[in-house]
Amino acid sequence: MQIGTIINFLETIAPPSLQESYDNSGLLTGMPNWECSGALVSLDITDEVIDEAISIKCNLLIAHHPLIFKGLKRLNGNDQVSRIIIRAIKNDLAIYAIHTNLDNVIEGVNGKIADLIGLEDRKILLPQVNRLKKLICFTPIAQLEQVRGAIFNAGAGQIGDYSDCSFSSEGTGTFTAGTGTHPFVGEIGQHHMEKEVRLEVVFPSHLERQVIAAMISAQPYEEVAYDILSIDNKHQGIGSGISGFLTSPVPEGDFLLQIRDIFHIPAIRHSKLLGKPIQRVSLCGGAGSFLISKAIANESDIFLTADLKYHDFFEADGRILLADIGHFESEQFTSDLVYGLIKEKFPTFAVLKTGVLTNPINYFF
Repeated sequence: MQIGTIINFLETIAPPSLQESYDNSGLLTGMPNWECSGALVSLDITDEVIDEAISIKCNLLIAHHPLIFKGLKRLNGNDQVSRIIIRAIKNDLAIYAIHTNLDNVIEGVNGKIADLIGLEDRKILLPQVNRLKKLICFTPIAQLEQVRGAIFNAGAGQIGDYSDCSFSSEGTGTFTAGTGTHPFVGEIGQHHMEKEVRLEVVFPSHLERQVIAAMISAQPYEEVAYDILSIDNKHQGIGSGISGFLTSPVPEGDFLLQIRDIFHIPAIRHSKLLGKPIQRVSLCGGAGSFLISKAIANESDIFLTADLKYHDFFEADGRILLADIGHFESEQFTSDLVYGLIKEKFPTFAVLKTGVLTNPINYFF
């Protein structure tokens, strides 16, 4: 199996177009047409992870955090990034990063955290805008279900937790077929009126190419009339952070102990305890201070995230419990997520999780 086959699958789950502007997800070294001898999944790429990949003969490294975040002017081995790149190239190792694009899908990094703590009724905390489009097309009445089914199968028609959503209305289309055409209905050179259905469907913008291709393929017309409109609605399945509910309230001290044990955290930095139980939870793996106000507006009892600064804790202001559970600690199970996705899709393929602890932060007790 080629490396590109694995990448294409992962990008159906976390399309590169969903990454943040500062990010650098994607194939960083290597070529997609290389035959893949095995994949090693890790949160980070370090020298030790490179050693591990070479020793177990995996030529694809899949990491959450990109090895290359900013422009490189030299590859001389004088820093960790250039040293690792040189080693990867010399050993024909492909490095692929799946970062904020995996953060920004509801079943991604934050979804994995929500699974671990048992959150229900999940919603994106900060849904993205300009991620939805609407397709309007016209089809003969007899072919409506054929066209609509093809569009749904291509990923259109999802609104929140509802699938197969569309609107249709009947009307009359007109055309005159020119010389050399092969009209499905009507005669060449004669004005024709046809009873048609106007079909409207919403779809995520990153699926535009496949939705249009599916619609055109299912249409009986030689020339297909359709419109693509950008809409301002928020996409409830794409964005930053997640909020949800525990099945029953938990005393805040007990909940923090549960989080400590689940994520193997030596210590949790948190704002002042509020003396009330925890049930509505907001969370964001990695650095999530930009979502504090959203968590408060969501009336969450607690916001779990990482990399909070001193002044960030003042934003709690008695309205929410803020808990910094550590960057590595919050995202450590991302490797399990990616491993599970690949293993389910390609059950006979050699995919492994790193045995290297890549957390750069140590604790002194």
